[in-house]
Amino acid sequence: MSNGNERQILVTNDDGVDAIGLHVLARAMRRFGKVTVVAPDGEYSGSGASIGPIWDDTPDVHTATIEGIDDTWAVSGPPALCVLYARLGTFGFDPDLVVSGINPGANVGRSVYHSGTIGGAISARIGGIPGVAVSQSVSDFGVEGQAWGDVVAQMRFDTAAAIAAEAIDAMLANPSAEPGILNINVPDLPLDEVDGWQWCEVGTEPVRALAQVNLTPKPGHTGSFNVSLDYGEPHQQAVGTDTGAIMENKATLSWLSAITALDQESPEIDRRLKSLLD
Repeated sequence: MSNGNERQILVTNDDGVDAIGLHVLARAMRRFGKVTVVAPDGEYSGSGASIGPIWDDTPDVHTATIEGIDDTWAVSGPPALCVLYARLGTFGFDPDLVVSGINPGANVGRSVYHSGTIGGAISARIGGIPGVAVSQSVSDFGVEGQAWGDVVAQMRFDTAAAIAAEAIDAMLANPSAEPGILNINVPDLPLDEVDGWQWCEVGTEPVRALAQVNLTPKPGHTGSFNVSLDYGEPHQQAVGTDTGAIMENKATLSWLSAITALDQESPEIDRRLKSLLD
């Protein structure tokens, strides 16, 4: 362990340092060691593992307050940047584990490519640190015109925190030789109504894909447009995938692999490209 015998845990997210899910998760991680929160100062959902042009920009960093957490920092940048700074000793400790979340909305299927929540965990693994991404599905958004803030305020983040703590407990008791990313998704239900755990493949079909993106001229602004999104019909999800399991009210666990180059003999490499290699 770094800093003596106490495990050093970094908690981050992509929704900002004031997000309810972050606070619940950070307090749940105290059982595993010393918790420090380093999170964006605002919304960075969909940022993936972006760190921005750090050679040409100096993000603002300031202290913040979370009940029950001694050290909290806010950074004007995405979660992967927060983790990068912590890895480089900016905040006076060396993380042994990075936990990112709790994101309101499941990060399953194609969303793993774009999720800022998962991006924080990716930044951890790049630095040789195990990373865990924790997300909770949203079931009631759009009902009766309900606003997003109202939906988040009603979410059962304690359920995701409890399930994440059990998974992390097992992970720490059986550490992997190579640091990986554990992606956890939890239904928005009371804990006793979650229908068990399931190890899952990452789904290839979105639950409900974008059908079309439309540009509408912005009144009074020549050459400027508003963007509207049209969604298609929901897709039936394959059994054994994270997208399918979360819709069946199961907590999903997936190990996310590193991006690696394919071997020259891999069937995915086009024969014309292989000829160039020859």
